[in-house]
Amino acid sequence: MAARRRPTARAAALPARPPLELGRLAPSSRSVGLALALLALAVAGYVGARETSVFAVRRIEVAGGTPQVKAAVRAALAPELGRSLLRVDGDELDRRLAPLPAVLSARFDRAFPHTLRIVITPERPVLLLRSGDDGWVVSARGRVLRKVRSTRASPLPRLWVPRTTRVAIGATLAPEDGASAAAALAPVAGTHFPGHIRFVRVGPKELTFVLRSGLQVRLGDGGDLRLKLAVARRILAAVGTDVTVGYVDVSVPERPVLSSVQPQVEG
Repeated sequence: MAARRRPTARAAALPARPPLELGRLAPSSRSVGLALALLALAVAGYVGARETSVFAVRRIEVAGGTPQVKAAVRAALAPELGRSLLRVDGDELDRRLAPLPAVLSARFDRAFPHTLRIVITPERPVLLLRSGDDGWVVSARGRVLRKVRSTRASPLPRLWVPRTTRVAIGATLAPEDGASAAAALAPVAGTHFPGHIRFVRVGPKELTFVLRSGLQVRLGDGGDLRLKLAVARRILAAVGTDVTVGYVDVSVPERPVLSSVQPQVEG
């Protein structure tokens, strides 16, 4: 019987790799010069566009707010006309719009070649501040937006303040002068609250909505306001708002109290 051959190990010699030449990876002086020239042209083009009328603002588009607010925004930003879009500065726009009471915030966009677009978030009017025969519209943040000519025409809830209260358009009221009442009305602004809120009463520990029928919604302090309003809505939806005397006390929302007197019907 023939003997088997055992395999023998053989070492294969690999060809040696040539050393890496770093010089080939480095850009040539010609490439570097061309890149610097292109960079210089780009910088020059940017500076030229920034300083010339190539991208001058010729139109200001405003989105958001009433037509009156849009017109006021365009008037406030009129000095930007003719300025290059590349030089428009957000901080400068904010400074120009800050005196406008109806503007809560704004953001801008450059629509090349010649349009500056402004999107504003307007203040929400929630309260009519009354002092004597005068009336002012107040926003949810307590900012005085404008003075009204006819207080009877406004559907906003009223808050009466003393004649000595100082009211200035564009100013933010102190909590006791109307800011706390405005903040309380913010959650129901733009919604259908049963019975329509006619007046607001504010004291150190009192926040009360008086409905058109005379029914009071007593909220206590300003804590847990959304919960209290939700409880009050459910109660008013269940019992109705046609009562002329009485109150719904939700100052402790876990234990609401209803006291009502139905109107007497004469026979």
